[in-house]
Amino acid sequence: MRKEIILKAIGELRTCYGPGNCPFQPPMDSEQESQIIIFPEFQEGLKGLEKFNYIYVLFYLDRSEQESLKAHPPWLKGREVGVFASRSPHRPNFIGLSIVRLKRIEDNVLITSPVDAYDRSPVLDIKPYFKSLDCKEEANLGWLEEEPEARERFEKQK
Repeated sequence: MRKEIILKAIGELRTCYGPGNCPFQPPMDSEQESQIIIFPEFQEGLKGLEKFNYIYVLFYLDRSEQESLKAHPPWLKGREVGVFASRSPHRPNFIGLSIVRLKRIEDNVLITSPVDAYDRSPVLDIKPYFKSLDCKEEANLGWLEEEPEARERFEKQK
């Protein structure tokens, strides 16, 4: 039996993306910016965050309607993998995760590099990105390592 979990939004994303135009991992050096509006009751939790260059943003994919355990990454040209081996938005819990550059904080507004989420997506959490903890030298490319053509398409899209 699945346990129901209740989460509350701590804020809302402001992006220039809507259905049909949301990129996969927009470049962090883009001139575009996103905003993370933190609700006033959570603003105190931002103390010290301005010291970090990068942050994790967890958000709710509130406009994702399709739940699936299989995904079709664009680099595999129709072949499938399990959803947990992908970054597909069609997930059992519709939770999105992005790493973005934190440019500055103005009161309760975080100005960041683009977040690959729809405008007004609910923000569930923010965590600092620690270089020594989060950058794993031995990380690999998983199934992309076995698919030279897919890896080439992936590398071009980064």
